Amino acid sequence: MNGAQALVRTLVGAGVDVCFANPGTSEMHFVAALDDVPEMRAVLTLFEGVATGAADGYARMAGRPAATLLHLGPGMGNGLANLHNARRGRAPMLNVVGDHARSHKRLDAPLESDIDAVAGTVSTWVRRSLAPADVAADAAEAVAAIATGGIATLVLPADVSWEDGAAVAEPRPVRPLPRVASSVVDEVAAVVRGGEDVVLFLGGDVMSADGQLAAAQVAAGTGARLVAETFPARAARGAGLPDVHRLPYPPEMAMAALAGTKHLVLAGTTAPVHFFGYPGTPGHPVPEGCVVHVLSEPGEDGVAAMRALAEAVAPDAEPAVAEYERPELPSGPLDPRTMAAVIGALLPEDAIVVDEALTSGVGLTEMTSAGPRHDWLSLTGGAIGDGLPMALGAAVACPDRPVIGIQADGSAMYTISALWSYARERADITTIICDNGSYAILEHELEKVGAASDGERARALLDLGGPGLDFVALAQGMGVPATRATTAEELADQLRRALAEPGPHLIDAVLAN
Repeated sequence: MNGAQALVRTLVGAGVDVCFANPGTSEMHFVAALDDVPEMRAVLTLFEGVATGAADGYARMAGRPAATLLHLGPGMGNGLANLHNARRGRAPMLNVVGDHARSHKRLDAPLESDIDAVAGTVSTWVRRSLAPADVAADAAEAVAAIATGGIATLVLPADVSWEDGAAVAEPRPVRPLPRVASSVVDEVAAVVRGGEDVVLFLGGDVMSADGQLAAAQVAAGTGARLVAETFPARAARGAGLPDVHRLPYPPEMAMAALAGTKHLVLAGTTAPVHFFGYPGTPGHPVPEGCVVHVLSEPGEDGVAAMRALAEAVAPDAEPAVAEYERPELPSGPLDPRTMAAVIGALLPEDAIVVDEALTSGVGLTEMTSAGPRHDWLSLTGGAIGDGLPMALGAAVACPDRPVIGIQADGSAMYTISALWSYARERADITTIICDNGSYAILEHELEKVGAASDGERARALLDLGGPGLDFVALAQGMGVPATRATTAEELADQLRRALAEPGPHLIDAVLAN
């Protein structure tokens, strides 16, 4: 058995049975091994950033890693932005990166690069398999290392793939999430009972349904406020769950949301900081004099810790939850709020919403908070272009659930080729393009950093016109049925049809400026 065959069989045995791939010459023996191991599903993408973003979406929804297959250092480099997002969201993922044959590396071929250094910028585990006999054991160790979150990168020289002498390795035991010490729960319980203004700051696994309900029980019994991190990797939402407001993105709004807080209790996440530094603005929204406490860190069992806290401080309290309610269908021109109302009115049960709406997302969380139960995936690391690939991965992980991608127009172009993979995989994804014809988020940032300009050259760098982007033509050219909506009524009609038909659809929602 050659190294590639042993690798693929070991991955499948360890529960990694989906691979998002953009292979090249050095990965051909991995590709050939797929015929010998039909249990491994291979999903072709046309750009490495789609492969890595799809593996991120898959991991968030499946709760276990997918693999990516990338071509040498440049191929991994093309996928780095969405690997950054996956790292920030603690998604488990295994990258298999092909490399030159060992004897060829010394020749400094044109595609030679320092793959290990590139991988180290986003990976929690990196290894280079040096012999066919090592490959399977390395793969098994990689899967175990990331089972509870993290990115592993296995560098696979071409000759290690093609040479015989390999054997399948058994899966390694996976350690459960560490439990929070009871003494930590007791310390936080004393703070929550203290009567001062307390905010429970939720993220990570605590944004699951069970975690939020336990946090809402604490809030009901103690008066603590609940605030979620700005971009949780995955959040359960809808009727029967608490309506937990996320910390706003703009610094001034984030500081206002936490104003007066005396104790900030972190549950499943880290202390908040602003995405960027601005003149005259503190780097974080935590008020001066506020004491930060840690109930659970990312990677610990935050749900169990929150349940223990609820039992300690509010055993008989009933959590406040949202009662089922949908917005009325609006009429007239499309803008961010009417678009959000249409989505809220028609959101299907058990949907997966992938949110990269950016500045066009005004009203989205508000209009969907009390609707049918659904999961919400956010842009965790701020590297735009993750939305379309994440939707692909979510659809592969949950083929029985409708996926709705709400996608800003500018960031859609980073990974627009994901649409081709949607069509190829017949993925049940409805994409709504928030088409305002500009990098609107950068227009806001230009002002906030004190660089506002009325100059024509500056404005041109933030404008997507001249020529405008025809998303209907782009989608149709890659095999995805597409329509254009300019009114709320048109969006509602087109969204109903898209959700009623299997397979991918795209709606270009043209928003009034």
